[in-house]
Amino acid sequence: MFDSLILTLAQEDAPPTPLSAPAESTLPGHEAQPDSTDPGAAPQPGPGSPNFFIIIFFALMVMIIFSMGGQRKEKKKKKAMLENLKKGNRVQTIGGILGTVVEVRDDHVVVKIDENTNARVKFSRGAIQSVMQDEKE
Repeated sequence: MFDSLILTLAQEDAPPTPLSAPAESTLPGHEAQPDSTDPGAAPQPGPGSPNFFIIIFFALMVMIIFSMGGQRKEKKKKKAMLENLKKGNRVQTIGGILGTVVEVRDDHVVVKIDENTNARVKFSRGAIQSVMQDEKE
């Protein structure tokens, strides 16, 4: 089957035509575009040029710097919140537990999580995610 196809293609008498021949514009007012293979034409910058990679590199660096600035701001905010933690604050832990601060020490916080049974749990200061705002404040 393939032998006959090869022989048929080899026996065609038509001369090969170039696949990428430039089309000439015959419309008035349209000038022909310069051929990119012309040795006198200036090279066009494209995705492979060094300038393109330098621009992309600087754009990525700017994005990284802006994202680091936001993280630094959030870290400062959380540090200030943990430093201002005091008895009576309503807090939420990183595990989602809601409670009231009963005792604050240097490295941990005791949180009362149930009013009826007076259940208290000791958490690391870093485990406090947020201080809840009361309605009266």
